[in-house]
Amino acid sequence: MGFEHYLRSGNQKLRCGYTTGTCAALAATGAAILMFSGKAPETVGLMTGKGIRVDVPLADFGMNGSDAWSCIVKDAGDDADVTDGIRVYATVSKIDKKEIEIDGGEGVGRVTKPGLDQPVGNAAINSTPRRMIKEAVETVCEDYGYEGGIRVIISVPEGIEAAKRTFNSMIGVEGGISILGTSGIVEPMSMQALVATIEVTMRQAAVASKDLILIPGNYGESFVANEQVETYGIPSVKFSNFLGEALDMAVAEGFERVLLIGHIGKMVKVAGSIMNTHSRSADCRKEIFCAHTIMCGGSGELGREIMKAATTDACIEILDKVDMREPVMESIVISIQKALNRRVKDELKIGVCTFSNEYGLLGVSDGAKEIIDEWNSEKKAKIKLEY
Repeated sequence: MGFEHYLRSGNQKLRCGYTTGTCAALAATGAAILMFSGKAPETVGLMTGKGIRVDVPLADFGMNGSDAWSCIVKDAGDDADVTDGIRVYATVSKIDKKEIEIDGGEGVGRVTKPGLDQPVGNAAINSTPRRMIKEAVETVCEDYGYEGGIRVIISVPEGIEAAKRTFNSMIGVEGGISILGTSGIVEPMSMQALVATIEVTMRQAAVASKDLILIPGNYGESFVANEQVETYGIPSVKFSNFLGEALDMAVAEGFERVLLIGHIGKMVKVAGSIMNTHSRSADCRKEIFCAHTIMCGGSGELGREIMKAATTDACIEILDKVDMREPVMESIVISIQKALNRRVKDELKIGVCTFSNEYGLLGVSDGAKEIIDEWNSEKKAKIKLEY
């Protein structure tokens, strides 16, 4: 039986899947067991960061001398994912160094531009999947009393073709797909279902409060927790990429104050009045950074350097080199605030805080400062979002 975990949206049940990172860790588990025992397990399993366990059978396995390999088929559930159904392989071998080495093979992209999760030259296997693979292999080593080192090579033979249907080449990943996943689980991204889910969650939040915190997803959720914004006791709602719909719902449900907290990779698009932040709808992050850099007195050469950046973090790094981060971010945040005001049409107070995982808090709009000051006063909190 396949992976059976569902999210409910109204009368619909949507099946979740698991990430390429989970596939890689599971494949590494199967290969390590095969290498030590000479026998492949019927199923392999792990607990994801989401707190959901994934147990699946190996799709294929084998030995190559003393090395072993196994394969897991990616299952994206009801999500429209270009990697759904592809085969993720892990090959393991013993090495002299007492460590777990992780690298990418066929079909796994290489990082060619700075500013991504991994440094230039590394396989595009992000930090969370690397940790999952390492922990999975270490567990097997402990089970078999092995204290030496292991090399793990992750490969995706169909990855080169799959990467053509992604933005990898645009952001600086060449030669295949990225091995991704922050929670280990793929939650369905059906537009109709997601919007309906947001609406239900918003309605529930409105029963408890006239104040609301809006966050896009996991990054925003982590930032809220790390900055202790949850001390306010104000409900938060994830809106995925559907910011415009979420703002319309907030007005309709009668919220009076809304604080938007989001990663700059999504929020910079809002500076261009883009209210669906999915890259399939619009991706003008570099263009907006470039425009605001020029507006703030940056040179044409600096603008061209911004346009070559792979990510928003890379844009910030470039601006830091010329001491322009503060004016550019202030300009961007002002534009975001204006776009938000236009959407809600003065029906509620709204403000924005934007951040980066690499650089922390990047900007707080005047609207956000006013809301935070009011919450601090009313709720006897002492939260200061400083940057």
